[in-house]
Amino acid sequence: MTASGTDGASVPLIPRKVLFDNPKQTTVKVSPDGTYLAHLAPSDQNVLNVWVYARGSDSKRMVTNDTYRGIRFFQWSEDSKTILYLQDKDGDENFHLWAVDITKETSPSIDLTPFENVKVQGVMSSHKRPNELLVGLNKRDSSCFDVHRILLDSRQIFLDTENPGDVVSWTLDESTMTILGATATNPTDGSTTLRVRDSPEGSWRDLKYFPYGEDGDIVDFSADNEYVYLRSSLEVDKTQLVLARRSNGDIVQTLARSDRANVASVLLHPQDKHLQAVSFTFDRKEWKFYDESMKEDFHYIQSNFVDCDLEITSRDVSDSIWILSVIRDNSSIQYIMFDRKSKSTTPLFYERPQLEEYPLCKMESFVLKARDGMQLQCYLTKPAFGRAPFPLVLFVHGGPWARDYWGFNPMAQWFGNRGYACLQVNYRGSSGFGKSYLNAGDKQWGTGSMQNDLTDAVKWAIESGIAVPNRVAIYGGSYGGYATLAGLVFTPELYSCGVDIVGPSNLKTLLDSVPDYWKPMKKELLLRIGPVDTDEEFNQKISPLFHVQNIRAPLLIAQGANDPRVKQRESDQIVKAMLEKNIPVEYVLYPDEGHGFARPPNRLDFLGRAEVFLSKYLGGRCEPYEKVPGSTARLPIQEGLLS
Repeated sequence: MTASGTDGASVPLIPRKVLFDNPKQTTVKVSPDGTYLAHLAPSDQNVLNVWVYARGSDSKRMVTNDTYRGIRFFQWSEDSKTILYLQDKDGDENFHLWAVDITKETSPSIDLTPFENVKVQGVMSSHKRPNELLVGLNKRDSSCFDVHRILLDSRQIFLDTENPGDVVSWTLDESTMTILGATATNPTDGSTTLRVRDSPEGSWRDLKYFPYGEDGDIVDFSADNEYVYLRSSLEVDKTQLVLARRSNGDIVQTLARSDRANVASVLLHPQDKHLQAVSFTFDRKEWKFYDESMKEDFHYIQSNFVDCDLEITSRDVSDSIWILSVIRDNSSIQYIMFDRKSKSTTPLFYERPQLEEYPLCKMESFVLKARDGMQLQCYLTKPAFGRAPFPLVLFVHGGPWARDYWGFNPMAQWFGNRGYACLQVNYRGSSGFGKSYLNAGDKQWGTGSMQNDLTDAVKWAIESGIAVPNRVAIYGGSYGGYATLAGLVFTPELYSCGVDIVGPSNLKTLLDSVPDYWKPMKKELLLRIGPVDTDEEFNQKISPLFHVQNIRAPLLIAQGANDPRVKQRESDQIVKAMLEKNIPVEYVLYPDEGHGFARPPNRLDFLGRAEVFLSKYLGGRCEPYEKVPGSTARLPIQEGLLS
């Protein structure tokens, strides 16, 4: 529900716990045989675990027993007897693969990959051989992932396919449960090559070559093994779905394309691999169907849900039971189950049912023209009370090769409920809008067009009467944290305050310290960002660390101590540089977190601090900060932790 234009006193303050604590339930998946459902939900200790129940039953049981960090990624085994899940240690992203047998009333979780400082990347399976898994592990060489085969019944693991050193992802042939496709990057020029082979004993051959700046990957093999489904931007701007001959890579058919956005989701039938549907997202999700029965069922479901986007998130292997997420902008995600045989829809739950008691904000989609004419796809969420102009939070997405989407966004709702308009900009360099849009961000960090797009969006909001000129915050994590720092040092007159979460401050030290398994992709990173490794003048030009003297606005920085991507040094060094110049800064460190805050006590602790910070400098409403039990927050400045 919404209440735009009403008085603030009639719109209650949504508690942070309602928005940001663990959801009541989330991420539903149907077992391959269609018998069971599983989802994530908190334990009695408020730690996310996997719960399982028979389809149609209300009797649910928790089958995992994580007691600290919480489980965020899980899947079913192909025999529907085992839950597989990933877990790292305190945010270090060295994920292990765990398994728990659901056929027993109580069963311990077994670590299938019990190796120190080794990361699981990709878990592949096939209903043809349900007792086996294929996983990538950087056990032999920390910079690349070999494929290992795991036998679920005996827990045995052995090397299946060795990485020659340049492969960044593998493609499974489900009919044989073998690795017959690979995506490789060239560390000297940033190009990508797709490779295939006819059998595990056969030689690899190049299928398709994509120069730097082009987009291409293997989606899957056809059931008859004659063709390969590919995403490809060759000779077009927006990435298409094409069908190529497996023998020589020749394109025989363009299957799906859009003039506005890249191909996103591709749905193939779980068994015979015929193309069923493709999605595209420019402002809202759009589906194109190639399977008439799927089209009819999808449209039947959609007719019962108004002003929402639908996503099929899980299916059984017979494609008769669907789990769908119903995405709205002013309600938390709802999950439903659809039985294609009986044509019956069963509502399952909302992720955050308590939110249904509060008036939430609508999200508007619009296109903004940047100073050089580039058309930027944006979203605006205005408070559900009061009238413009509002204080504004420019909420910058990370990546930067990612994008913002329409739909329920707890951060946008939080800002709106506190009285701030929230502006989200898919600045150039964002993904999903075609290669020219993505490539337009090359070497445009900091002082270039990527940051100018954000500046132009803020100025548009002010000139349009949406934002109060002297009450604008910039807020973001990862690249969004970098953009926050860049905004404060390169356009200091524009912002009243900034919030930086795990944002890099010196791009050279960032790239010098990336995880080993990023090294095959390092050339592409340098081509995207610019030669910060060899050109010190260029690095200093775009790295906020070297311009801290320009900071005028208050700054709040948050960091996870175990972040493998943006190391703690990135935050420490800019904080120390500011203190040396007597520039005030607030800094909070979480010793048991990585690239973002997975544990609810830490998440709630930081957002409480951020809310007080924003209220102080933007003037919005505020739920008082209280120390959160279980949070590990440290204050390095006050505690003398900056050496």
